Amino acid sequence: MAKNETQTSSVTRRQFASVAAAAAAGFLLTACGPRRLHEIPRDRLREAIKEWERDYSEKYGKAVTVSDAGPMPGVLFAMALDLSRCNGNRRCVEACVAENNQSREPEVQWIRVLSMDKDKGIDFSDADPYYEPAEVPEPGRFYVPTACQQCRNPPCTKVCPVGATWTEPDGIVVIDYDWCIGCRCCMAACPYGARHFNWGVPSIPPGELNSNIHYLGNRPRPKGVVEKCTFCIQRTRAGRYPACLEICPTGARKFGNMLDPESEIRYILENKRVVLLKQELNTMPKFFYFYGT
Repeated sequence: MAKNETQTSSVTRRQFASVAAAAAAGFLLTACGPRRLHEIPRDRLREAIKEWERDYSEKYGKAVTVSDAGPMPGVLFAMALDLSRCNGNRRCVEACVAENNQSREPEVQWIRVLSMDKDKGIDFSDADPYYEPAEVPEPGRFYVPTACQQCRNPPCTKVCPVGATWTEPDGIVVIDYDWCIGCRCCMAACPYGARHFNWGVPSIPPGELNSNIHYLGNRPRPKGVVEKCTFCIQRTRAGRYPACLEICPTGARKFGNMLDPESEIRYILENKRVVLLKQELNTMPKFFYFYGT
């Protein structure tokens, strides 16, 4: 009996020592205790990034780079989607999963494409996200891809009790995966169903990891946190288009800087009939829908 008690005590001490070491490392990393990623001093953040790069490279068996690229001055990102061009092929979903290191099992998808009846127009109560026809587009149907609307008045950031989600100066709403406590208040507040919770340990096959990572975007997430679209922050802050736009075979997606009067996105906003989802909620999305033809 005494032997069993000793073994139990030993295991408990080891567990305590492990937790204490992790807490001490976090304290030292931020110089004065835990902070959100956007509050950490730059030199400490870069130390954390080097540690992530070592851990991810070892875990996935390939060289991984983690970017800390910040927002560019004078930039406010926005996306527009031409409903007359989208044919419901869902290639944007597949590209998003691969680019943003979303879990394959359990499955997480940031983009959801809804099939709707042309006679009814945009009607979420009648939308079908599980359509599986032999071919698309289906007669009498049109398609509305949805994801985070990158709102200028986001309800999700207001309800987070720990401040783990916020809007960056370039308009991208981000999540600090290390600070998120998994309460899912933001999911309840989002009227677009654009946030997703990791109920299980996310799984990414080692050979399929996208090694081009941004610390506020597509780095692998742990179990028990919320995640969402970030306009492919690892790409757009490097001057590239989001993966969903590049893969779209019909050219339905447009992306750019709302503050640039010469940008394609500004032309659409000024010259096309633009639709906002659930406009009556005053969330002020930066994801616009329009009919190009």
